[in-house]
Amino acid sequence: MLGILINGKELRELEYIVKRELDEILFDLEDERIDHIVKRAMKERYQILFSLFKKVASPGECLKYMPTKKMSNKA
Repeated sequence: MLGILINGKELRELEYIVKRELDEILFDLEDERIDHIVKRAMKERYQILFSLFKKVASPGECLKYMPTKKMSNKA
């Protein structure tokens, strides 16, 4: 286990960056041109980023990015 000390501004920036990555992955998962193997890797990355997001975001924000069964069934 690792720990870091960050201030409020850094926390908000980390939350913002992770949200952007999650949004980008969700957008790309809808693209039919992307191969299913690549989409599987994107879903794994989403899971990792979401677990990080849960540590820095409020529960309300986490609900917006909660992985859905629809996401796990695609590709």
